[in-house]
Amino acid sequence: MGEAEFSRFVEDTREIVLAAISRYLYERFAYAIDDVAQETYLRAYKALQKGQFRGDSKLTTWLYTIARNESIRMNENLIREETKAEKAGKRSEEDSRSFAFENEKPEDGENLPTWEKAKLWIGNLPEAYRSVIQYYLSGYSEKEIAEVLGVPAGTVKSRAARGKEMLRRMQNSEKREGGEVWGKY
Repeated sequence: MGEAEFSRFVEDTREIVLAAISRYLYERFAYAIDDVAQETYLRAYKALQKGQFRGDSKLTTWLYTIARNESIRMNENLIREETKAEKAGKRSEEDSRSFAFENEKPEDGENLPTWEKAKLWIGNLPEAYRSVIQYYLSGYSEKEIAEVLGVPAGTVKSRAARGKEMLRRMQNSEKREGGEVWGKY
């Protein structure tokens, strides 16, 4: 299967894959939909290249099954990450939300209400991403964060990127709603 053919395959099956993911991926992990879809198509592509699709069922049924299994796998992985974060000495909810900001003061020209809004947005991130962002803001390196949370450095890097993307989306949502934007971050 060539690249163009596979691209057409992805376009034709996108709705089926998203239906499986939305059905089996826990709602609280909705931010991982793109990752599950990508992993689904990657596994399907590899299997098709190796000739592992036997044709016992329709191709769409086979792909739906892969998407279901990937959703379940993602649920398990994210639950495991949450458990690790809790075991790493998760602070109380209030301490956790104020962790990175206890001694922070707005810089000149920075509007305090908008900084407060940013803190609220960070507080609304899922725990796995919130803790990484808070450690970054407190000056920890990726290696130090990985040691504290008990996860690989690559996981810290991806959580930071995803957390920043979630914050960007919150900021863009604020812009669309006509609210005040919180600085240059």
